[in-house]
Amino acid sequence: MAEVRVSRTARVPDPLRVRRYHKAPEVGPRVLFFSGGTALTGISRTLTRYTHHSIHLVTPFDSGGSSAKLRDAFSMPAIGDLRSRLMALADDSVLGHPEIYRLFTHRLPAEARPEMLQATLRELAAGRHPLSMAVAEPMRTLICHQLGFLIEAMPAGFDLRGASIGNLIIAGGYLNHHEQLDQIIFLFSKLVHVRGTVRAIINADCHLAVTLEDGRRIIGQHQITGKEVAPLESPIARIQLVEASAKASPKASAKDNTTDGTTERDTHNDGGAIVPVRPALHLNNRQLIDSAELICFPPGSFYSSVIANLLPSGVGRAILANPCPKVYIPNCSPDPEQTGKTLEQLVATLIETLCADLDVSRNDCPNEHLLNIVLLDSQRGDYPGGVSVPALERMGLTVIDTRLISEQSAPYYDNELLVTALLSLV
Repeated sequence: MAEVRVSRTARVPDPLRVRRYHKAPEVGPRVLFFSGGTALTGISRTLTRYTHHSIHLVTPFDSGGSSAKLRDAFSMPAIGDLRSRLMALADDSVLGHPEIYRLFTHRLPAEARPEMLQATLRELAAGRHPLSMAVAEPMRTLICHQLGFLIEAMPAGFDLRGASIGNLIIAGGYLNHHEQLDQIIFLFSKLVHVRGTVRAIINADCHLAVTLEDGRRIIGQHQITGKEVAPLESPIARIQLVEASAKASPKASAKDNTTDGTTERDTHNDGGAIVPVRPALHLNNRQLIDSAELICFPPGSFYSSVIANLLPSGVGRAILANPCPKVYIPNCSPDPEQTGKTLEQLVATLIETLCADLDVSRNDCPNEHLLNIVLLDSQRGDYPGGVSVPALERMGLTVIDTRLISEQSAPYYDNELLVTALLSLV
């Protein structure tokens, strides 16, 4: 049996193709996103009107907010972004389970006393709280069991202020299912009728570490996004995964004295060890990448959401093996992580990160099979360094420059315009 690569001329947007998807989203295309955070929340909700088969591989490396409390307590991957994506794809209508949606999206008060928060959590776990009482059996018992498991495992003094109930339920399920995320994410996907597939890119307790061009090493996703702390003052030169024993560092971290990017052990300024790791992509996720009809590197925090997903071993090889279109949608408004980078440099970083998984030299990297298309709106978007179509074409890319930003959505992408343009490429 011979394998052939088939190409076609695409119309963007393609009204006929889009109407077909809108008419029957239950048989819509398998579009895969490497993402994290909240940048894809609106896009995900819009997607559900056109396909119930989108695939979302999400970063579990968040080191801030309520996710950090759970990670510190249980040495587990971050689950906040996974819960957020599940809710974005969930059916919260009367045809789904809106009562479970309300429970998962509820947060405990940020100002309440610890004993009050503990009492509320116990009521939820016992099924006596109005939110859990609204859930029908047997789902109520299942959810309450996960919360009960979490309560038993919680260390003394665990901070529940502002905690997401959905995060606590998933954390309890993670602990109850032998510290495996896939099973509990699959279970709750069914409970809230998620119209798509959501998975963590890896089931591992790792942190992100970046080396800046000025030589400083910073550990922790929340330290580099420019949201919880001040934005970076120096461009990012390199990003990698490290063991979670290297706790998120302050910005005045020690300089990285390595030159070739192959450091095995480094001493951190808090006395701990910085140990680079490269966990392998699980077979299930490899199969999801294999099955995709279009692969998208979407808008969002460039390093901590998009590039972070490409760091595990096997991701680049899986993308290379799938002949479907691969599309990069750059941020159309400033991203603090992109400090000092032009659009062409960002594209080069994306390709080089994938190529690093192929064990080939940079000169031999099959760029055209790792990334084919850059989708943007040069007239309305603010792209770093501007848009040089000739420069991107010299990199072997097709540039599709079309209307993706509306007056209502500016300066951000319009979810409807972006989704319909993307689906036209499948």
